[in-house]
Amino acid sequence: MRKLFYLAQWFIRARFFGRRAPLQTVLFISDICNLRCKHCSVYELKNPHNMTYEQVREHLQYSYDQGSRFVDFEGGEVTIWKDGDKRINDLIALAKEIGFFSCTITTNAQLPFKGSTADSIWVSLDGVNGYHEEVRGKGTIAKLEKNIAGCGHKDLSVNMVVNTLNHTDVENTLEYVKNNPYIKSISVNFHTPFPGTEYLSIPFEERAQIIDKVIEYKKKGYPIMNSVSGLKLMKTNKFTKRCWVTNFIYPDGKRGLCVGHGTDKCEQCGFCMSGEMASVFSFRPDTIFAGLKLRV
Repeated sequence: MRKLFYLAQWFIRARFFGRRAPLQTVLFISDICNLRCKHCSVYELKNPHNMTYEQVREHLQYSYDQGSRFVDFEGGEVTIWKDGDKRINDLIALAKEIGFFSCTITTNAQLPFKGSTADSIWVSLDGVNGYHEEVRGKGTIAKLEKNIAGCGHKDLSVNMVVNTLNHTDVENTLEYVKNNPYIKSISVNFHTPFPGTEYLSIPFEERAQIIDKVIEYKKKGYPIMNSVSGLKLMKTNKFTKRCWVTNFIYPDGKRGLCVGHGTDKCEQCGFCMSGEMASVFSFRPDTIFAGLKLRV
């Protein structure tokens, strides 16, 4: 009930009184990763950043004071983060101590994460039948499947970022998720063409066709997190972006909006939550229901 009351209060202040306070925080705790994915370049950093426990505490308190009540810990790879004897579960406990309603971790699932105390877990899955490995490397899908099966977490979902390497495998991936007893749902996103990765971006015409197919599966009852209204907006990206809803904090300590904000990448954004939030502010019932299902 406390969550629901806060969400309602936050929405009323934002929608009707123009108060721009973040609702959620994406906290990148480290640049260190155990993969060399084609869409990412953190593995090339000569001096990767790795936050200390006290730095994370400072950023969490700052986020909470700004109004954020949901936090997603990301990397790099969160399961290999450490500071002395502190590990990711210690950061989750710290966030709860400060007052956050829920904590999420996003992982590539290459290491076991059984015993995670996160309220929800998102695993990066870029396809099946070799497509995942085309993006993330040989042997990664077998480890992912083993660690998902051994996790035992009741709220584990997967996140697919559609690009030129895996776009033909979207339907197979939706089928895979539907038939996998360890996966709750899937979030479908599209690659945002940051410098050096433009070749992975899907043209809008093709994106629209893929979205139409995803909507078909959604209407058939497949466990797709995206709402139909949010998906439709992502076909063209012609809607008001509300990037301020999410407070981004990067491994080097910089705070602010998405790195694409204010650039031409914003209009090419493939992050599904941008469409979802626009739909919420347009009072789309299916999106509001999807958001409540995710957060409450």
